[in-house]
Amino acid sequence: MTALPPLRPRPGHLREVAEKIEEATGLHVQIVGGSIVMSPPRPGKHVGAVYRLRQQIDQALPERLGSYEVSSIPMPGDADDYVTPDLVVLPVEWDEDEDWLADPGDVELAVEVISKSEKARGITQKSDWYAVARVKVLLVVDPRHGTWALHTRPENGCYRDTLPGKYGEDIPLPPPLPLVLTTDRLPLYGESTRR
Repeated sequence: MTALPPLRPRPGHLREVAEKIEEATGLHVQIVGGSIVMSPPRPGKHVGAVYRLRQQIDQALPERLGSYEVSSIPMPGDADDYVTPDLVVLPVEWDEDEDWLADPGDVELAVEVISKSEKARGITQKSDWYAVARVKVLLVVDPRHGTWALHTRPENGCYRDTLPGKYGEDIPLPPPLPLVLTTDRLPLYGESTRR
């Protein structure tokens, strides 16, 4: 692997640094609360969970909404502070947008699937970030433990309501997403099934 040249962000240019890191390493890069957060490529079970959730969501979405991967959400007023959820539900006009940052007010649902190596502090920090950005609904799925949490009603930097659950229990999404997600087929991290 080629060594990265030293990157020193000029004030207000943290996003440039993140983009250069992503380009040079192929790592998934986000800026959360002014800190660069890098993740390795997603394993099959991670993308499998996203795929299975997206299949269910796509079947029930109203025509005006679509589900998208690799779409980022900025902190209002700071395009240098952004996250890229595993899945996001937005108005279908997003298909025609030239920008790569979706307005947080347009997000009907953001889905984060926890990585094998993610730390509890990072998960909490990211959930708080979504609440501060006022993303209406955040679903956090954790294949490490077979659990999920549905966060709703962001207010004053935190979600007022959190519905926790475990695999096998259904996830009732609030309007305008009139569906219940099943979780019994979501993968768990563990030993690889490949030989």
